[in-house]
Amino acid sequence: MRLPRVEDFEARARGPRLTARVGTWLGVAFGVCFLTGMWSHLQYDPPSWAPIGPRPASLYRWTQGLHVATGIACVPLLLVKLWSVFPRLFARPPAGVRRLALHALERGSIAVLVASALFQLVSGLLNVVQWYPWSFSFRPAHEAVAWIAIGSILVHVAVKLPVVRQAFGPEEEDDIERSGAPGRRAVLATALGASAVATVLTLGQSVPWLRRVSVLAVRDGTGPQGLPINRTARAAGAVEAATDADFRLEVVHGDRSVTLTRSELAALPQRTHRLPIACVEGWSRSATWTGVAVRDLLELVGAPAASTVLVTSMQTRGAFARSELPAVFVEDHRTLLALELEGEPLDLDHGFPCRIIAPNRPGVLQTKWVRTLEVRA
Repeated sequence: MRLPRVEDFEARARGPRLTARVGTWLGVAFGVCFLTGMWSHLQYDPPSWAPIGPRPASLYRWTQGLHVATGIACVPLLLVKLWSVFPRLFARPPAGVRRLALHALERGSIAVLVASALFQLVSGLLNVVQWYPWSFSFRPAHEAVAWIAIGSILVHVAVKLPVVRQAFGPEEEDDIERSGAPGRRAVLATALGASAVATVLTLGQSVPWLRRVSVLAVRDGTGPQGLPINRTARAAGAVEAATDADFRLEVVHGDRSVTLTRSELAALPQRTHRLPIACVEGWSRSATWTGVAVRDLLELVGAPAASTVLVTSMQTRGAFARSELPAVFVEDHRTLLALELEGEPLDLDHGFPCRIIAPNRPGVLQTKWVRTLEVRA
């Protein structure tokens, strides 16, 4: 018995040429996934320099759909890339202290790269299905490891650039594929095909016309009033407060405040807009919403339309019981305290008696079961 050696692995497809090509596709997909993911994180706490606003209304819908789609596309590509370099795991360390140290540093950087990439893909997929078998908060952890992953990718590319250049160079006679076992081109085509199929089978949750074939999509577009939900009123602990006959919405600006029943809200001028709702898990759907413009509610307490508003929910369990509505959204007449969905009163699981709906916002920030709108100074 002995440890395997590099030469013990006979698959013709393995080698720098396959690794470089699969790695290129993987790098593109991972790069798009990283950029769209960072854009999503900016939505939660937008800095002053970020051009995040209500237009275009469907921007978050497409960026987050692209984020999840490219993340899923990465999975087959990463598996094939790991398969292609697996024999190198058994390469013997070089002789000499300096060469051994460089070898150890390279192996260490690869370990960080593989670990961070696997963490991102596995945790991202589990977030899509809303299963969290860990105690840490998903969003900050996912963001932090994303920076580690992209940094390790850049280091890896810099170290391996001479090998990559050679791999994309002219083929030598020994590199030309012959008949027999599947070769590099067959494996590469299979990897790209598997990546495309995996994406199509799940992308229907973001692209409506693919829903018939996206049999692996977590959300199929159905739900109360034709709209999916992530958290029910019961799961959020909002049933009792939301169905209380004495419900009052409170709008606060400094020492001024008004309280409104749902009937009084319905008696105010109503606006109707067709807006998408898009969630971090990648699913999205457009719907017709009717309600009172948030900026119109601010007029009742003498607050300017260009005000930041803290929205508080009646939910008692789970995250995002509060959200901040930046002034650029409040100014937009399409930002509503919605009372109706598709011409009917909101279903309890969609936020009855009232909820926020605004263009180009993550679903978790479209606060349901709203109790208070407080104008920030």
